[in-house]
Amino acid sequence: MNDPEASEETIRSSVRERYGPLARGSSGGCCGGNGCSGGDAASEPARDSSGGDCCAPGYSATELASLPEGANLGLGCGNPTRLEPLRPGDVVLDLGSGAGVDCFLAAAQVGPTGRVIGVDMTAEMVSRARELARTSGRNNVSSASARSSISRWRMPR
Repeated sequence: MNDPEASEETIRSSVRERYGPLARGSSGGCCGGNGCSGGDAASEPARDSSGGDCCAPGYSATELASLPEGANLGLGCGNPTRLEPLRPGDVVLDLGSGAGVDCFLAAAQVGPTGRVIGVDMTAEMVSRARELARTSGRNNVSSASARSSISRWRMPR
């Protein structure tokens, strides 16, 4: 009697209900709205007001400071730009991009000849990322809305 599609839609709805208000700024992130005070060295992780990692493991204070104001909602779960070297001219696809933290970091690495595409299922996150890219002059970053489950996408061969 379990309908997998109904269960997936229930999950997607729950995610949208949680992340929509965060993108609109009407709810605090996992850092409790305290924001980050940042570390001293480029390799030191940023710290929250209590001295713990600021819900952004793997991000240095320098990286977080390079982001457009309002991009870091304290929702990060790692720093994929440190896992694989990016080169000028690369094209990057970020699934579940939120407000664009990883997109903006990748954009700096791929430069003006590269492109970064963020995809998120929350319309408010996509809107926020687009606005941040526009106002910060990051012309190599674009954001798209995932209207269906990523698991159903057909990728070109």
